[in-house]
Amino acid sequence: MATRLSVITTRSGDDGSTGLGDGTRVSKDHQRIAALGDVDELNSFIGLLRTETLPGDIDSLLARVQNELFDLGAELCIPGHVAVQPEHVAGLDRAIAHYNAELGKLQEFILPGGSRAAALAHVARSVCRRAERAVVALERHTEGGQEVPTGLARQYLNRLSDLCFVLARAINRQEGESDILWQRDGARPPA
Repeated sequence: MATRLSVITTRSGDDGSTGLGDGTRVSKDHQRIAALGDVDELNSFIGLLRTETLPGDIDSLLARVQNELFDLGAELCIPGHVAVQPEHVAGLDRAIAHYNAELGKLQEFILPGGSRAAALAHVARSVCRRAERAVVALERHTEGGQEVPTGLARQYLNRLSDLCFVLARAINRQEGESDILWQRDGARPPA
């Protein structure tokens, strides 16, 4: 593999701009950079989740997801580049169906928690929702008078957040933990 980066500190961003994959420079608060940053943060949280002791099949699935998120980031970084394909979304659909089949029906809303790994999966889910919102905002943004197409990125993130929710429940189940159910009146102590 060729060396990808030889210099990490370039100082070229000291003026508040950053370079896209095509060499274009944009402000660091540009909507494209916001979406890219949220996807990067999501990938980091999934990496943190993978430091937990997970069943091998879930860890392998999340390793694949991390690589796909990196590709999705490249799609956001390089205007016109397409990385997310229908088979990536279909793979998430299959994983959701597989893990959800082992779970009971939801009788109530679930709060983040249970085991540490499940709680981290919920954090990844909520960061994924933010990344999805950033991609939707990017789609509404225009560059050079043209709307910014994001291909299947939005759909991929939508499915991934669902998968993170299902995995949180599956992890709790495999660790013998119960889902934390929302209670209408909360867990308020008696007055």
